[in-house]
Amino acid sequence: MDKQTLIEKVKEIVNAPTCYEGLRKLGEDWLAAVGTDAEKKLSEKLIAALKEDVSSIDGTIAFFHSDKARSLFGAEEAANLAKKAEDFKAAGNTICFCPACQAGETVLENAGVLLK
Repeated sequence: MDKQTLIEKVKEIVNAPTCYEGLRKLGEDWLAAVGTDAEKKLSEKLIAALKEDVSSIDGTIAFFHSDKARSLFGAEEAANLAKKAEDFKAAGNTICFCPACQAGETVLENAGVLLK
């Protein structure tokens, strides 16, 4: 994968409604640093953050079955999202279905490109 494609993936992460503010800010900082002396250091930070933040599908399923998810989304929507996650897993997926996690996984799979 080329760097330009990964830049687009980081933009997807930053623009995803499921991206939390800390990761969004780090992604924005990384995008602003592309082509500068700060890029490599921010690439390392971005990769480390994604390793912590990209959720497994099992973690996603557990979350949507939790009391916290029910309080955030309501019981019906949490159940719908849990079902969506279970179906996503049944289709062979191992990472959360949200756009931030999906784009984040692509960045992680190609992290070496960012560290060159």
